[in-house]
Amino acid sequence: MKTIVVYKSKYGSTKTYAEWIAKELGCEAKDAKKVKAEDLTQYDTVIYGGGLYAEVIAGVSLITKHFETLKEKKLIVFSTGLTPLDCTDYYGKMVVEKNFTPDMMERIKLYHYLGKMVVSELSLPHKAAIKGLKKLMSSKENPTEMEKLLISLCDADGDFTDKDAIGELVAYAKQDVV
Repeated sequence: MKTIVVYKSKYGSTKTYAEWIAKELGCEAKDAKKVKAEDLTQYDTVIYGGGLYAEVIAGVSLITKHFETLKEKKLIVFSTGLTPLDCTDYYGKMVVEKNFTPDMMERIKLYHYLGKMVVSELSLPHKAAIKGLKKLMSSKENPTEMEKLLISLCDADGDFTDKDAIGELVAYAKQDVV
């Protein structure tokens, strides 16, 4: 089976996961900037990774806009972010609803990984957005659990990537079923 890993990475954690996955599968990892949808038609398995920004997987439109052309492929999408992986409502509902239709979710296998946020590496707009988000959420009189989580995530600073986390995705990608 011919496989490709495509990724869009702003701060590096998605690229890191893409390279780990590609190495395990013995295939190529390519930056999404260098890939067109028609390039993907030559592969049996297409793995796409992007960072999460307000529940949207960066660049996933490469898959979703061309879903009809790609839907017979084995499609795998992974995201990277800071929200704890046990936040099932966030990943299972909010992320899914903002990125995929129900038909897409019948054909796409989705994985989520912890990324990194090194404050000193953030762009000015991202630093400002985080500061504004924290101020907004902190000003709420009775914040929800998700809002409390967002406040705490605004203070995250570090690399939380985990190579061991890719095992399930790699095993699925190696299966011969679509």
